[in-house]
Amino acid sequence: MKISKEARRTSRQLFRACLVDGKLDESRVRTVVNGVASSKPRGYIGMLDAFSRLVANEVSRQRALVESASALSPATQSELQASLSKKYGRQLTLDFSVNPELLGGIRVKVGSDVWDGSVKARLEGLAASLAA
Repeated sequence: MKISKEARRTSRQLFRACLVDGKLDESRVRTVVNGVASSKPRGYIGMLDAFSRLVANEVSRQRALVESASALSPATQSELQASLSKKYGRQLTLDFSVNPELLGGIRVKVGSDVWDGSVKARLEGLAASLAA
């Protein structure tokens, strides 16, 4: 669905109004959505769609998914938390999961950034280089 420039601009303004000290404020997001849905301005569906994409992108930027072949120790988890927060310059929420298919190492995904230090990725890279 194509939305107007005005609706896109308004959604960006609403999104910026939901940021407090560079972080997304959940209560402000709810207030904005309820306000727009109740007042129903022109093009409000497109406006809410664009707004929801902006919010989803921001939430994914603040969350990191860490996959490892085996469970990580609490010390390793906290070290990884500190390292990633330092790299990105903001506090990240880390979700840890165990994926035995990785064989070893870890895979970290923050927003659209992916760091794959797993044995599986290295073996697939080696197989690809041998096939070429």
